[in-house]
Amino acid sequence: MKVRLDQIDRKILKELQSDGRITNVELARRAGISAPPCLRRVRALEEAGIIRGYRALLDEKSLGYDVTAFAYVSLARQAEADLIQFEERAAQWPIVRECFMLSGEVDFVMKCVARDLRDFQTFIIELTGAPNVESVRTSLTIRESKNDPAVPMD
Repeated sequence: MKVRLDQIDRKILKELQSDGRITNVELARRAGISAPPCLRRVRALEEAGIIRGYRALLDEKSLGYDVTAFAYVSLARQAEADLIQFEERAAQWPIVRECFMLSGEVDFVMKCVARDLRDFQTFIIELTGAPNVESVRTSLTIRESKNDPAVPMD
């Protein structure tokens, strides 16, 4: 169910995406309202599930994760139970940072972050041996051209 957002809600969401540590007072100022109704709106957006959480965005390279790669996975069977089983397994692999079910030639694409090629290769061996996995193709990234996790609020 889509929630109807007014311009103030949109401004609040835009500001929070830009700076999740902003104080309620500053957020209210930027949204053009006073602090108490701003806080009520933020809580309502959280309760509606529009704001799913808050987190720090880390630089993986600075933490020693030098390899970013994508794995394209085709399953032997695509029954709903098989898809759910694979999704549950993918959720358990720490190397997998994002996983999307696709339509088209492959069933899933996974963004993976590993310390080095050896760690990524070890994961690929495990992935190709996983139940119901028919084939895996991979692509190593050369450089990141854009990384903007924010939802466009224009």
